[in-house]
Amino acid sequence: MHRLAVAGREPEIARDAGRRVAGVWLSRSRFADVASMAQATLALGPDASALHHLGWALSSTGSPRQALDCYMQALPIWREVCDRAGEAATLSNIGMVYNGLGDRRQALAYYGQALPIMREVRDQDGEAATLSNIGAAYAGLGDRRQALAYFEQSLPILREVCDRAGEATTLSNMGLVYDGLGDRRQALAYYEQALPIRREVGDRAGEATTLNNIGGVYVGLGDRRQALAYYEQALPIRREVGDRAGEATTLNNIGLAYNGLGDRRQALAYYEQSLPITREVGNRAGEATTLSNIGAVYNGLGDLRQALTYFEQSLPITREVGDRAGEATTLNNIGMAYDGLGDRRQALAYYEQALPIRREVGDRAGEAVTRFNIAMIHWAGGNLDQAVSELEIVVELDRQVEHPDLTADTATLEQLRSERAQHLDET
Repeated sequence: MHRLAVAGREPEIARDAGRRVAGVWLSRSRFADVASMAQATLALGPDASALHHLGWALSSTGSPRQALDCYMQALPIWREVCDRAGEAATLSNIGMVYNGLGDRRQALAYYGQALPIMREVRDQDGEAATLSNIGAAYAGLGDRRQALAYFEQSLPILREVCDRAGEATTLSNMGLVYDGLGDRRQALAYYEQALPIRREVGDRAGEATTLNNIGGVYVGLGDRRQALAYYEQALPIRREVGDRAGEATTLNNIGLAYNGLGDRRQALAYYEQSLPITREVGNRAGEATTLSNIGAVYNGLGDLRQALTYFEQSLPITREVGDRAGEATTLNNIGMAYDGLGDRRQALAYYEQALPIRREVGDRAGEAVTRFNIAMIHWAGGNLDQAVSELEIVVELDRQVEHPDLTADTATLEQLRSERAQHLDET
């Protein structure tokens, strides 16, 4: 029908058919087909729906800047024809593009415009999706408690309106927040609710995202072989649906798993595949993460100056995009590099910048890592009381998040207590 309407120069029929078919194809991740159909419709003249669908397809296949251009063209058309529902959907999607680009403050500004319109037109599907997207933006800013508050508003609405795809997205996002809070068992429970729904509704892009996130949980639990199994399921799907941004993320995560297994050369190979893609798609937050991860590889290889070069490229980007969790990780890594170079004062200065941010964003696993590093500085400097105090907190945090280093950290604490007792006996 659509093809015949385009060939016959029947714009109204083509637009109507395009709207109906695009909705089905987008739900099945047929992004290339949607883009082709929308472009054919637009050859007959401007159309807000076709621009909106083209933007969605471009955004989903790693072309966020082009997507943004489509949405910005659609927005005044919706307003001109007083289509409040279309306006709200486009505002929300603009927010999603900015969130994907790492500009979460700008994303929140657009979601904040979309949400009251969704409620005004009684679009419960759109309201729930936008609440979930606001939660995702707050999660990206490191405000995980605020993120959960929005997800928990979204989830019952999604279930009420039987939006299975949206429900899966929100469940997956809640898993991501719990993972960031260090509660990996809870994260896994949410991902394992999301995954079969993704498959049920044919959401291949969402399936890949959830597989990728499950891999991240297993990394946090110390089971990097299991993590690789999930990443290696996610990667071909991301390539299949043309999700360049997602492909870069999974390549980066595979690198992270190999680095954790001690195979640093393999890790570097994956990071070096990821980095140009993150730059190509304009993902500044992803670029910062990958730069920091490359720095960590060089740190592990003993090339501390090279490591610092990458960390110092990453740090201003994490601040630019408001990635507080990423900023703390990079500050911690810079501290580790200086520690390795023997400059303990400089190392401590960076750890002490990282620690309050990790506490602010609720990253208990990260807090344990930074406190451990601070304890080692105090131990090396002979400040045994302070070192013991820090390690006691580390062990408690390890217990809370089921950290794989709990046994080793407990043994270190006992060794340090013994050394302190011996020192007190001698004095």
